[in-house]
Amino acid sequence: MNIVTTTIPDVLILEPKVFADDRGFFFESYNERLFSEQTKIKTHFVQDNHSFSKQNVLRGLHYQIQQPQGKLVRVISGSIFDVAVDLRHSSSTFGKWVSCILSAENKRQFWVPPGFAHGFLVVSEVAEVLYKTTADYAPQYDRTILWNDPDLNIDWQLNSPPLLSAKDQAGQLFKNAEVYP
Repeated sequence: MNIVTTTIPDVLILEPKVFADDRGFFFESYNERLFSEQTKIKTHFVQDNHSFSKQNVLRGLHYQIQQPQGKLVRVISGSIFDVAVDLRHSSSTFGKWVSCILSAENKRQFWVPPGFAHGFLVVSEVAEVLYKTTADYAPQYDRTILWNDPDLNIDWQLNSPPLLSAKDQAGQLFKNAEVYP
């Protein structure tokens, strides 16, 4: 596995070692020991999630104010533009965001640590996204920051308005959002 650092050092891109031949491919999508050794992150995943979305669906920016979730995100079909926003008030990168393209083709994974909001835009016709979380989903602590918040100024690289859930349309502005200490 190759670890790619981002402009926010706690957010990582993981590139697996893929073994491919004329029959197809094989790779280890997760190995707890290797993840811990290579990223220096000691965590335990408690839940796997799977979403299917159509092109131009934007999901996010989601986080849990209590029971914060770390997420290890990957795509098994299609392609997404994936975003993490630092919500840790004490961090030097508070309010900054980082992004990457995840696709079934590049097989990259995106580590979004606890303390970050997460969102993605589907850039292919459809996409299936799998992600592991470090804490159970707790709807009472679920929060959403408005995807197009002017202070965050995320460049979603949109060509047309995104398809949003009612929850995402009603997201809070970053300046009014609950954040982590």
